[in-house]
Amino acid sequence: MIHLLHLARGRSQLSAQGPLAQALGALGTLEILEQGGDLSDAQALEHLRRADVVLTMWGARPIPAALAENPGRVRYILNLTGTCREFIPLEIIRSSIPVTNWGDAPARAVAEGAMALLLAVLKDLRPRTQRIVAGEWAGAKRFKLPSGTLYGLRLGLYGCGAIGRRFVNLVTPFGPELLVYDPFATELPPHCRRVDSLPALFAQSEAVAIWAGLSDQTRGSVTAELLAKLPDQGIVINAARGAILDQAALFAELKTGRLRAGLDVLDQGDGLPPDHEARTWPNLVLTCHDINSAYWPLRPPHLGEADQVALANLKRFLAGEPLHFRMDEKRYQLST
Repeated sequence: MIHLLHLARGRSQLSAQGPLAQALGALGTLEILEQGGDLSDAQALEHLRRADVVLTMWGARPIPAALAENPGRVRYILNLTGTCREFIPLEIIRSSIPVTNWGDAPARAVAEGAMALLLAVLKDLRPRTQRIVAGEWAGAKRFKLPSGTLYGLRLGLYGCGAIGRRFVNLVTPFGPELLVYDPFATELPPHCRRVDSLPALFAQSEAVAIWAGLSDQTRGSVTAELLAKLPDQGIVINAARGAILDQAALFAELKTGRLRAGLDVLDQGDGLPPDHEARTWPNLVLTCHDINSAYWPLRPPHLGEADQVALANLKRFLAGEPLHFRMDEKRYQLST
């Protein structure tokens, strides 16, 4: 049987009793080593080179670049998450060792989370429910909230990759006018109209959902100048990466009440200080990157879509078949 190894930096996030570990163990001998951060590169390499397949995920001990030149028994690196730059160096991607990730597995849950954010902001659920909890009961006219509907909404997408396309599938039945800026997309989903620049996207949209990947080109690309092109009560939805937009510029617009926003991600991954004023703004809905859970809380632990992608790829590897979602240098650089 093949030998599978996961080398964690500290405590492993891959539970030996969990459904994924059990399924992996049925295909090979699974070894989970913890406290790998205490190992030197030479010691880590000694462990890694004895494995046929190396499993990486959040919290993994970074793989030394020297493995690329001398992999030992390693024939495949199975990354159980999306991003891999934190623990797999570029030298490995450039080597003959194949690396795969979870591909489009999170697309469904992330798109659903963004859909929930868009509807919550569009319907002004936060201020509406706050007033009702406070004892008020009145229609929208008395509440003086803009509210709105997806039907006919000029909804712009900044980026239209796997998750953006899933988002398009969700919102299309509600009848918005869909505009897309994505210079890398050769084809767009039905009912989408391409625009040729970010300024054009923001100038023509009433709401913008950000789906671009984070790169040197996209970092900070949603600027104060672009936000100013949105109409009063315009909406910004971001479930991609917080650093894509100028957070200070967006917060300045939100503080005045001119725009509304739903943010699943922030520029700083650890969130806002407890006393930050943005927490109190009625025109801002924050979900701290956990609205995308794909697990029903009352169901026993089970294999998620990402787990199933990993297992399917491992079976392809064992059968000598082509791997899905193999990382190349371009995908590696865009993976965040």
